[in-house]
Amino acid sequence: MEKHEHGHYHTHTKDVTNRLAKAIGHLQKVKQMVEDGEDCSDVLIQLAAVKSALNNTGKVILKDHLEHCIVHAVEDGDEQMLEELNNAIDKFLK
Repeated sequence: MEKHEHGHYHTHTKDVTNRLAKAIGHLQKVKQMVEDGEDCSDVLIQLAAVKSALNNTGKVILKDHLEHCIVHAVEDGDEQMLEELNNAIDKFLK
């Protein structure tokens, strides 16, 4: 893969790491609930919290990427970065 000329500057790194820690906590809770034989409905609700936490984290990362990396890529005429963004969005939304 070709290396991009611009740097990757992220302003929301702490927010992303905090959100990921929260998602990990939710997922560990799901694992414990399954091991403890807790009610399936409660497990599904906790899984919904995991999905929500991950989706919200993805939104923060996407916003950061658009505000910094993509702006610089457009300024530099880096069409490959735009193609990579489209590919990443397709995979994220699957």
